[in-house]
Amino acid sequence: MTASDWNKILKQLEKKPAKIDKFLRHNKPKQRKFGIATKKCKNCGRFGAHISSYGLNLCRQCFRETAKEMGFKKYS
Repeated sequence: MTASDWNKILKQLEKKPAKIDKFLRHNKPKQRKFGIATKKCKNCGRFGAHISSYGLNLCRQCFRETAKEMGFKKYS
């Protein structure tokens, strides 16, 4: 189940508290301690291709868009 599926289901069950409780008890995603899903891009929320150097926490696409504003230079 992806994160978007998770959010869609919760929106559908907003007005049914008993069903939400049962759903969360059995289907809630566990907190990740290691692996690709532990780090997310702080701009867009992507999991893959994560740049955590210098405390950036950006995916490569967001880094490429904002690198010049942050002061990084392209050397090629």
